[in-house]
Amino acid sequence: MNEEEIKLLWKNTNKQLEESLQLQQQKAQDIAQIKAGNLLASMRPAKQFAVIAGLLWVVAGAILLTPIYLYGFATANKYFLFSASLQVLLTAIALVLYLYQLSAISHIDWGTPVLQTQRRLIRIRSASLWIARMLCLQLPLWTTFYWNREMLTNGSYGLWALQAFVTMGCTVLALWLFTHIRYKNRHQKWFRLLFSGKEWTPLMRAMGLLEQIQQYQETEE
Repeated sequence: MNEEEIKLLWKNTNKQLEESLQLQQQKAQDIAQIKAGNLLASMRPAKQFAVIAGLLWVVAGAILLTPIYLYGFATANKYFLFSASLQVLLTAIALVLYLYQLSAISHIDWGTPVLQTQRRLIRIRSASLWIARMLCLQLPLWTTFYWNREMLTNGSYGLWALQAFVTMGCTVLALWLFTHIRYKNRHQKWFRLLFSGKEWTPLMRAMGLLEQIQQYQETEE
């Protein structure tokens, strides 16, 4: 075997190794995308349950509140009416965001570029954060719906102080959570306590897999 034959053999061997490596890397990317798709699919049952529960809550609230607004507004307990109406409104907003997430998950095309898929997942993640914000704003409303005029006019100072402490505490907590529930705080203990399970963890893992694919593609370029 002369020198030219050795060089040709070496060149062909390197080419075969490179093709084999590229094939293996492509398979790894395909597997990562399949895993990411399965992770997102695992989120659907929890979100579908949330949609059903939210829809029942909104419908029940509408059935209860509509007659009061139409026929009994003048004599109705305004504290209950205000609290219940805001509860239903915030739940309705969260319900719309859940429906958006389900639609976005169903319409992800894993054949599109990674960056495009990542943008869609970021929007799904943002919707999750907004859902939590909306639900946190309900906290003080759970402490005001049972207020009534007799309670405020004939209640004791101790009762007023306790009620003010509970309502103000829930209001401060709700506003704090509303302003601090942000992705940049994801490593905080309280954030990890709130965001875990089927509605958050699979999304984070799927985004991690896509980041690995993107990093490989960038190094390959």
